[in-house]
Amino acid sequence: MDRALQETDNTLSKVLEKTHFWNSHVSVHFNERQRSMINEMLDGFEGKVTTSKWANIIKYSRDSALRDIQDLINKNIIYKDASGGRSTSYLLSINGL
Repeated sequence: MDRALQETDNTLSKVLEKTHFWNSHVSVHFNERQRSMINEMLDGFEGKVTTSKWANIIKYSRDSALRDIQDLINKNIIYKDASGGRSTSYLLSINGL
């Protein structure tokens, strides 16, 4: 019973987090690819989000993924992870949540 309540609490927390994110960004324009990937990140994406992974998940070219990412960086929705280099990854902005 305790485990079921904990899982329910975790699920509800994630739903509320996503709701808060989308409500706080209601005036920001996102394309469908961006919405899809942001939802993946909000759902607890396993590993690091890179341009290549983004392109594979949304099933678009790497160039389209990079344009989407750059647009979200400009909107302060995501930012580059400090590790950088060839394996640059991206995270949701803390103030975006």
